[in-house]
Amino acid sequence: MDISIVMIRNSFLLISCFVFFSLGFLEAQKTPAIYVFGDSLVDVGNNNHLTLSLVKAILPYYGIDFPTKKPTGRFSNGKNAADLIAEKIGLATSPPYLSLVSKINFNKKNVSFLHGVNFASGGAGIFNGTDPTIRQSISLTKQVDYYSQVHEKLTQQTEASTLQKHLSKSIFAIVIGSNDIFGYYNSMDLQKKNTPQQYVDSMTSSLKIQLQRLYNNGARKFEIVGVGPIGCCPISRLKNKTECFSQTNLLSIKYNKGLQSMLKEWKLENKDLISYSYFDSFAALQDIIQNSISYGFKDVKDACCGLGELNAQFFCTPVSSLCANRQDHIFWDPVHPTEAAMRIFVDRLYNGPSKYTFPINMEQLVAI
Repeated sequence: MDISIVMIRNSFLLISCFVFFSLGFLEAQKTPAIYVFGDSLVDVGNNNHLTLSLVKAILPYYGIDFPTKKPTGRFSNGKNAADLIAEKIGLATSPPYLSLVSKINFNKKNVSFLHGVNFASGGAGIFNGTDPTIRQSISLTKQVDYYSQVHEKLTQQTEASTLQKHLSKSIFAIVIGSNDIFGYYNSMDLQKKNTPQQYVDSMTSSLKIQLQRLYNNGARKFEIVGVGPIGCCPISRLKNKTECFSQTNLLSIKYNKGLQSMLKEWKLENKDLISYSYFDSFAALQDIIQNSISYGFKDVKDACCGLGELNAQFFCTPVSSLCANRQDHIFWDPVHPTEAAMRIFVDRLYNGPSKYTFPINMEQLVAI
């Protein structure tokens, strides 16, 4: 074969490979990182580093279906929403913030948080002190405080325009509010001081303050998850003869309505420089419960792992009753969904219709 033809062919292959690689790299760079804030639905191990916290997923059977088959600090039998969202985008799960700062000197110049960080904490709420002090968790305010420290570190490591571009393309996921609503109905003091509407109005106004703090420190793309029908969790069903506890669900509906209104106003106040996707987890879970058989679930009321009525009178421990097939259950323990149920939620969150996502879904958010 003529050597010139070989050289031309090889050059063409080299150029094709380079173009293919470049396009793949650019595609991956649509979302360079995910910064996660929230509660136990997205905690990937932060609570393991809280000395005083009793809210830790550190015992079997947590993690029984995780790749390692061991407890990881996730309140699930396997992967949780933070893992599954990262999978959808094509990124590794953002590591727990406290694991990063416990292993390295925060002041070292070579420490980077550019690949994403998870600040979520089991038991956390929008309000400070959602859980009793002895159960120590990281409130949303504190989580945003930690992010502010990360942002300050990033400004020292990265040129300003490069950092702003990175953060503007990153996803800031916020999954919180359930513990605040649980807290309201578990506290006579809160109920005496606040009507349900006053309470949820305070929740949305407090959340808005924290969202604005994130915006002020570079965040532009937000994935916001509403509160689900937590009155249908096994632990809530115990209050109503195994049926969904309607009072809790009604408060969730009030909060979600206020949250959607707040997000629209907040976007306008920031001159439409914000992009967000709101996920209606309430509608998504209700649909799964009402059409459980079509989704492959045989049990919509009982926890897979626990003790007592509905397996919901005590949390999952090595002495708990464990269901044989986690794919059959919507709920893993008294309050958390199984990985199987969570996968359906994340599918809808990522590319679901307007019935579940507003004003766009996460796939569209990533593409902006």
